[in-house]
Amino acid sequence: MRRRLIQSTLAVVLVVIAVFGVSLVIVETRTITETARERVESEAVRLASIVDSRLLVEDKVTAEIIGDQMPDDRYAVVRIPGKPPIEVGSRPDGDVISATAPGEEGETVTVQEPRSSVTEEVARTLLIIGLVALLAVIAAVLLAIRQANRLASPLTDLAETAERLGSGDPRPRHRRYGVPELDRVADVLDASAERIARMLTAERRLAADASHQLRTPLTALSMRLEEITVTDDPDTVKEEATIALAQVERLTDVVERLLTNSRDPRTGSAVTFELDDVIKQQLAEWRPAYRSAGRAIVTSGKRNLKAVGTPGAVAQVLAALIENSLMHGGGTVALRTRVTGNQVVVEVTDEGPGVPAELGSRIFERAISGRNSTGIGLAVARDLAEADGGRLEMLQAKPPVFGLFLSSTPPRKDPDEETRRTVR
Repeated sequence: MRRRLIQSTLAVVLVVIAVFGVSLVIVETRTITETARERVESEAVRLASIVDSRLLVEDKVTAEIIGDQMPDDRYAVVRIPGKPPIEVGSRPDGDVISATAPGEEGETVTVQEPRSSVTEEVARTLLIIGLVALLAVIAAVLLAIRQANRLASPLTDLAETAERLGSGDPRPRHRRYGVPELDRVADVLDASAERIARMLTAERRLAADASHQLRTPLTALSMRLEEITVTDDPDTVKEEATIALAQVERLTDVVERLLTNSRDPRTGSAVTFELDDVIKQQLAEWRPAYRSAGRAIVTSGKRNLKAVGTPGAVAQVLAALIENSLMHGGGTVALRTRVTGNQVVVEVTDEGPGVPAELGSRIFERAISGRNSTGIGLAVARDLAEADGGRLEMLQAKPPVFGLFLSSTPPRKDPDEETRRTVR
């Protein structure tokens, strides 16, 4: 591109020089020639007036007197009636510029100048014009190089940005070049980089959430299947298979929830459900793991509570809290239910050391963990709770108490919205 810009600019300059330079050379040549002719004619008239003035006073007209009045590079012939011609200077060879002026006493004065002087002056003029044209070409090339660099360097930079995007580096560069068209391209690339970065972040977050959220259900399902393989009791096999099927359904629900939240974290499918059923399912799922760890998990509080939310999401939140207590807590884990205002609260507590003071309110941030864990579980749990209009809070650090707040009444529908739907 640089070469093309330089070549195009140079071509334009050369065309301009060719058109105006040739015209200028022709005009200057004619001007110099006419000026020389007028100069010779003026010289002849001047010498004729000198001769007239001397003849009127009957003074002598000699070559020395006329020569004193002429430049050295000219030749003159004075012809006076009845007298021999008076020659002044050396007769020029070759082509000459000649002019003859008559006098009042009948004499004539002829002045000649070699045309080579005109040719030399034309050559000097052509040299000057050529130097000016050369300077114009050099200036045009320098300007073309500067302009080419100004346009080509941003294009190279934009190409590098696009290549970075294609290679998986979506960081926007936020560079502008002072050229509206190029700045527009840079704006589009930066916006694309930000969109790609958000998409990659969402994909990575989905992968991390899926890995974390599916690990525990798969482990529990594996334990159920192992119990089926080691038992010969049909009733036990049937019971464990029923629980395993329920866990498979939960896995399906987990995947659907993760995909839904990855598309739009605010999307929820809240319904009114029996909170006791979700808590009972969690106790049945986690008791084997707690028994293996020599610990217990119990429940207390009000019964037969109805909450508004997505049962699968609430189960995931409780599973994250229970798993967190299993990994980082100690002693018995208790799930307590209560009602406050128009909300149902499920509190999860244990007898462990609690949340370290340095974590504090950052406990719900991603990658924040006190014991070499992923730090994803509580962050995902909070997102799931908020997706259905609930919230997850740490009510107490030592001993740890986490509270899941859910609405206890269905959300009111907008009458205007109902009217619009009826009209449709």
